Amino acid sequence: MDFDLNALSLRELKDLQTRVAKAVATYEDRRKREALSELEDKAREMGFNLAELMSIQSAKATRSRSVSVPKYANPADPSDTWSGRGRKPRWFVEALASGKAPEDMAI
Repeated sequence: MDFDLNALSLRELKDLQTRVAKAVATYEDRRKREALSELEDKAREMGFNLAELMSIQSAKATRSRSVSVPKYANPADPSDTWSGRGRKPRWFVEALASGKAPEDMAI
């Protein structure tokens, strides 16, 4: 595709610029639609429909973790709690360093 841009009028150049910008903006969406179409064809070829295959995947992905219950409270501010999961809060580490036992801060 070779254009002689110098031969185009200002109006034609601006129109071309608008069309190029739109094509660039929608490129990824077009590629996603093409990929989806190919996946639907492949699923149909294997005797499934893509929606039912995706529902199996989403059922696994939607497993929710249980909410962790606080196990420890900051001695200086009892509203500041920690469940015992993840990184230890600074107040917990400092309390351990000062000689307190985890049981001393247990709720």
